[in-house]
Amino acid sequence: MVVVISWNVNGFRSVLKKGFLEWVKSFQPDILCLQETKLKPQDIKEEGIQLPEGYLHYWAFAKKPGYSGTAFFSKKEPKAIIPVNDPVFADEGRVQIADFDKFILVNSYWPNSQDERARLPYKLEFIDKLLEVLNKFVKNEKRNVLVCGDFNIAHTEIDLARPKENENHAGFYIEEREALTKFFNAGYVDTFRLFCKEGGHYTWWSYRTKARERNIGWRIDYHVVNKAFVKNVKRSWILSDVY
Repeated sequence: MVVVISWNVNGFRSVLKKGFLEWVKSFQPDILCLQETKLKPQDIKEEGIQLPEGYLHYWAFAKKPGYSGTAFFSKKEPKAIIPVNDPVFADEGRVQIADFDKFILVNSYWPNSQDERARLPYKLEFIDKLLEVLNKFVKNEKRNVLVCGDFNIAHTEIDLARPKENENHAGFYIEEREALTKFFNAGYVDTFRLFCKEGGHYTWWSYRTKARERNIGWRIDYHVVNKAFVKNVKRSWILSDVY
């Protein structure tokens, strides 16, 4: 069994100060996908940033310093790292693709639509283009895919604590929710909902008003697979105590 963990760390430097290396050593995931690393290519070497022992590491960096970015750590070397050249993905380091032979891994950090839908057009373009990439693997090449990461969307009302209050807030705009529905309807499955049908399970909480303590949160992080790969999914869960 391969254990794949996804985690928006909100800054790799920051998470290092919170016991990240110790947690990885203890939990020992086979693959660990990170979003919002906020590093530049030279930072790791120049700053002597510590990385988990026993893992190969792969990075995608945003052109803008201190912004976005993704990384994944793997115990096993991928068969291939598939280049991501489309500016929609590459300019902000939002997508990594790796071939692990039995499946294609896609580590992704989806854009935030922002207030007043400022980046909603970009987000919808991102989703459409990502779907094109996935369909190429699944439908043209008959491959299985695992897409994980921070999607920045609460899909349905049970995916956030206060849906009515957030109908006009980024992450719950009707347009992005419909785009995610279209994404799933194209043949992709939200693995968490295979095992858990009820609400109250979240992956993000505001830092204000003690939202985590009161469990006033949003489920915006996902592990998604194509339908043919569902039979290989043994478990999908949220590590709500890891942050």
